[in-house]
Amino acid sequence: MGYKVKVLIAQPKRESTLESLKKVISIRPNVDIILFPEGYFSSDKIESVSQLAKDLNVYIVCGYKDQESKDRAIIINPFGKVILERAKTPEGESLYVPSKVEDGGRKFGFVLCREIFQGINGMGQEQVDIIFNPIGVGMFSEEQFTQWTGEARKLAVEQQTIVVGVSHADGSYRDCGFSIPIAYCFDKNGKDLLILKNDTRSIIIDTESHSAEFVKYAPVF
Repeated sequence: MGYKVKVLIAQPKRESTLESLKKVISIRPNVDIILFPEGYFSSDKIESVSQLAKDLNVYIVCGYKDQESKDRAIIINPFGKVILERAKTPEGESLYVPSKVEDGGRKFGFVLCREIFQGINGMGQEQVDIIFNPIGVGMFSEEQFTQWTGEARKLAVEQQTIVVGVSHADGSYRDCGFSIPIAYCFDKNGKDLLILKNDTRSIIIDTESHSAEFVKYAPVF
């Protein structure tokens, strides 16, 4: 049957507040996990994000910036507890651990941004229910878009699980001035349940029905 879960995937603009996360939570969607991009918030907001996870009874998965503005991975469970936290793996090194974690019978994997290219050789063979790939900014070329989604698809097949990723809606790699915002989800057979390219709408993936539904926000007057 596979892992039954609903994941809300959001592509916010980069911000110093938690406005986008609070907007998502304000609609109180019936989801199990909220996935945001790499570097979405700063370390001084961990407590606030943990409280939001607890208030909504949901997992929050993303990346954050530490006090030195270095990227780190984080998963917060529905009780507001940080269950995975670590630094980002430098390019060319073995994938940092922990990159897999178990919580309440659920098993999660985590590759932060470009770690997707280190995941196949670094994740190990322990089975997980889903692997997350929070990404900082969008792709800097069509070629990178193809490479990235191809690597994610291979990881899903290799690990025999769902792999889901998302970037911010704005910004560009090393301020190159070009960006393709991205969100994706592949199943264990490498079939795409979702590929968004230059489409920054929030979306909910249902892994049981293999369906995707765009989030409808109430108008603001």
